[in-house]
Amino acid sequence: MKTQVCSKCILDTTVPEIFFDEQGVCNYCKINDEIMKQYPAKEEGKKLLDDIVKKIKRKGKGKKYDCIVGVSGGTDSTYTLHFVKQLGLRPLAVHFDNGWNSEIAVKNIKNATNKLGIDLYTLVADWEEFKDLQVAFLKSSTPDAEVPTDYAIISVLLKVAAKENIKYIIEGQASRAEGTTPLGWTYHDGRYLRNVQKKYGKKKSKSFPILSLFHLIYYFFVRRVKLVRPLEYIDYSKEMARKLNKEELGWEDPGGHHHESIFTKFFQSYYLNEKFHIDKRKRECSAKIRSGNMTREEALEEVSHPYPVEDGIVDYTKNKLELSDEDFDAIMKAPNKSFLDYKTYYPLIQLLRNPIKIACYLNIFPHIFYLKYGVDHSKKIKSYWTEFNRNRVK
Repeated sequence: MKTQVCSKCILDTTVPEIFFDEQGVCNYCKINDEIMKQYPAKEEGKKLLDDIVKKIKRKGKGKKYDCIVGVSGGTDSTYTLHFVKQLGLRPLAVHFDNGWNSEIAVKNIKNATNKLGIDLYTLVADWEEFKDLQVAFLKSSTPDAEVPTDYAIISVLLKVAAKENIKYIIEGQASRAEGTTPLGWTYHDGRYLRNVQKKYGKKKSKSFPILSLFHLIYYFFVRRVKLVRPLEYIDYSKEMARKLNKEELGWEDPGGHHHESIFTKFFQSYYLNEKFHIDKRKRECSAKIRSGNMTREEALEEVSHPYPVEDGIVDYTKNKLELSDEDFDAIMKAPNKSFLDYKTYYPLIQLLRNPIKIACYLNIFPHIFYLKYGVDHSKKIKSYWTEFNRNRVK
């Protein structure tokens, strides 16, 4: 397939649903422009963030905690804990342990919560259950093998929020630092997880929740839990966050974006690149270009080199998941698919996109939700993987 690169960032036609305007600027740069309008920085952003903090404090009055922060031991979640504490909030830190934590991640979480005086709640998944779900997603042959963790995390956060009667979940995402993950690279919902598990798994997930759409409606519209991204309102950069984390919290760098998880390190450095030709550095570098923290030439130079793969990590992952060489080889050679090959809520999301737009306007969902899912990309994604598989056979 001929590759076209955005004239503004470095996202290219390895993003299945990408398209370009007459100046060669991609749709994700346009999405970023809309996000920046919703989340201004500097004085305007400070005022908006101050208003949000006041609401959180008011809703949390008389409670032990007024918000929840998900923690992983990585750059963003560690900095978010510190930032939320600086804002005068009383967070409960929540961690989902899926069995893949690095030693650095465990130490980072402990150091941060201890030094900041923040209580930590950890939900430990049953390893056999979670392993079964991860293997099922590898066998699904989609680029969504990290989805079991991503979806379980938000499910756990919502469940704890409802149990503790906490109305706000603080997310550590920052569009200025890492951009928006393309839909064709990552998609998740509860119906998708259960369908893949049913097709390729052998167990049911009982130790951690897989929330249905109705559960989500309950949490967001009945319990009125809201997701808030405070880092969107400041001039956030990972370099600044790493510096503060090290100086204030005794934090150690795990060596890459989300590499605090051993599986994520395998997934991003080897699996995505080798099987799907997806390099997530393009998303992160593109965000830095848009925010002025990297030149386009510097970004192109960075991604011109292969994503570094840690020695032994592929064998370690295969052994931990109990995959034989033959099993793993079959996974890597299987025709690539997407979430559209499975039962998901995506068609329903498209049907309800106008109510979703209203929910985003009312700040029930982050605005990025509508910007990402408000356009139906089914045809482009299906066409992309059909052509990809055809060319691979040649």
